[in-house]
Amino acid sequence: MRAKVRRFFKGNPAQLKVARVLYKYGFRVSENGDILCGDIRIPAVQIAEEASVDRRAVDATSETILNNEELREIFSNLRPVPFLKGIARPLGLGLIEIIPTDATQAGIISEVTNVISDHGLSVRQSIADDPYFTAQPKLTIITTELIPGEVVEELRELPSVKSVVVY
Repeated sequence: MRAKVRRFFKGNPAQLKVARVLYKYGFRVSENGDILCGDIRIPAVQIAEEASVDRRAVDATSETILNNEELREIFSNLRPVPFLKGIARPLGLGLIEIIPTDATQAGIISEVTNVISDHGLSVRQSIADDPYFTAQPKLTIITTELIPGEVVEELRELPSVKSVVVY
């Protein structure tokens, strides 16, 4: 998808930066060009600050998105997802991050969750970074219980796993 989106912003690096911010946070572009998080309007100046661009680049990006059917289909349907990573420990949940050897490889999530479920643990949340939008994608798994050492060791032995970070 990154190549598809990049194609539309060719020659316009500021707009590409804005598009990356929108995608990263699940912000959508409304029919009137507003940037929304759910139904909450996000000021262009805030998006510009995050993208390190001028506010006008945000407005231009919204316009580009609305004037292109493919981009409009993508960016009008993004939604934010509540990510439990920051609150997993206080809630007594297990938290690991998997750094894959090749994030575009099929079956990584399946392999990892099979190991976890084989040890009787339930996955509460699984978030995989988009390998086409993230420089160093990872798979974040939050389980209903703390993750025992033997699970970590077994995960490290998977050929699709480069490393495991436990929190």
